[in-house]
Amino acid sequence: MVRQKVVIKNPTGLHLRPAGILCKEAMQFKSHITFLYRENTANAKSVLSVLGACIKCGDEIELICEGEDEQEAMAALVKAVESGLGE
Repeated sequence: MVRQKVVIKNPTGLHLRPAGILCKEAMQFKSHITFLYRENTANAKSVLSVLGACIKCGDEIELICEGEDEQEAMAALVKAVESGLGE
């Protein structure tokens, strides 16, 4: 299992479009991918779960990847978040 904290840079937070991009990126991997935000855990492969976390610009989440391709998944997700998830 690998864990890493990242800060959401999108000016409008994780609304539908960036949430969809995050999920699409996560679904490319076999690993179980979740993230922690405050006291909640969200499934990074579920758009509804990501949207339900209500993440705003500047919020910090902790990505958690567990599985056979966890290192590759973490690297790809951190890169996607840090690049602004298409915004």
